[in-house]
Amino acid sequence: MTDLRLEPVTAVVLAGGVGERFGGRLPKQLMRVAGKSSLEHTIELFERHPRVTDIIVMMNPDYVVEAEQIVATAGFTKVSAIHPGGMTRNETSQLALAGLPDDRKVLFHDAVRPLLDDTIIDACIDALENFDAVDVAIASADTLIEVDESNIIQSFPARARHRRGQTPQAFRVATLKAAYARANDDPAFFATDDCGVVFKYLPEIPIFVVPGADENIKITEQVDLHIADKLFQLKSGELSAGSYDPRALAGKRIIVVGGSSGIGEAIVQLASEAGAHVVSLSRSETTTHIENAEAVEASITDAAHQLGGIDAIFVTAGILHKAELTEFTPAQIESSIMVNLAGPAIVAHAAFEFLKATGGSLVLFTSSSYTRGRAGYSLYSAAKAGVVNLTQALAEEWQSHGVSVTCINPQRTATPMRFDAFGDEDPATLLDPYVVGKVSLATLGAELSGQVIDVRLTEST
Repeated sequence: MTDLRLEPVTAVVLAGGVGERFGGRLPKQLMRVAGKSSLEHTIELFERHPRVTDIIVMMNPDYVVEAEQIVATAGFTKVSAIHPGGMTRNETSQLALAGLPDDRKVLFHDAVRPLLDDTIIDACIDALENFDAVDVAIASADTLIEVDESNIIQSFPARARHRRGQTPQAFRVATLKAAYARANDDPAFFATDDCGVVFKYLPEIPIFVVPGADENIKITEQVDLHIADKLFQLKSGELSAGSYDPRALAGKRIIVVGGSSGIGEAIVQLASEAGAHVVSLSRSETTTHIENAEAVEASITDAAHQLGGIDAIFVTAGILHKAELTEFTPAQIESSIMVNLAGPAIVAHAAFEFLKATGGSLVLFTSSSYTRGRAGYSLYSAAKAGVVNLTQALAEEWQSHGVSVTCINPQRTATPMRFDAFGDEDPATLLDPYVVGKVSLATLGAELSGQVIDVRLTEST
């Protein structure tokens, strides 16, 4: 019996658009979200999918070189060709089809849909066993209306039978080629996507629809970048303590800044037990004050020499003064900003060359308060929002150097800092620091960068 999973499947990444509605100096497929361009995220989806055998990128003709650089830097092995796209979506699709054998399965996917789920890819490939054309769509949650050329409502279509189309769209190559052959003989030919071509010119061919996902959004407007960034954060939150594999840490050279208590202490213990070589830096252990640039640089340099290099640095140090701003002393204002925001930047600055040498990872820590300033700890919230922005910026700056930067956002955690600020709390409402530690260490093998990873109380131990 033939193993259908080994049948060749080509993914065509459609990146030829100019993004007139999007605006900006770069086309939307090159704009960064969660530390990478949308194009890179999208190629990566198919690169890692075991059933996709090769990838063709159809790029905006003015940015082919940029696409080539992205592929080369990321080391994508499945990309077989990068071609300039045509003047229209349909022309671009036909250029991609030209070099494909008729018996091939092909997926056409928008480069600006970087949140596609593997289950949708599988569903499309599976459906091609029984259908020659497959679309992806989701139900509409909004009331649908039909208007005339004067924007006057003409009807209210039944919502139950209407869907909102997404990509990928999947085909047997011979079928789509046949549809375009007929379309090209029609002087009035027009279609917004490839399924539309099959529907109009091969009406005898049924087009099967597989369920899409609300998260599979298309980045069309500037606001979509912000939505996509948040969705990447939520998707990253799927990384759990169950993803932690201590075997992957054996021999790793790790520095924990703030490793004397709380989450930092948990990371030190877990990594050490897993066979990693760990150095903990803190005020109490090594008199390392994170806000002192000279002291941090000296401590990290000494630790790097002791370890023989650095594979990862975790920055868990922080302070929390719980009071209204008007009650702060000038010294408390300065320490809140220096320790919680300037400190991670100082560590990053001191560690960069060591991490660059190993292609290592920098892991920072934020708080759920970063999404909204909270009364009673305004400076802490503000600094933690800054840490998120620092993470995203460094991920972009350091991408070409092979250094990943991620940020852990734990729910309320049972740490000495929290107990000092909030007193006794119900333990059932607090995360175990070792759960946070496991998720934090799991990032080292997750190939993430520029993302905020939520750790919630439901995480398994």
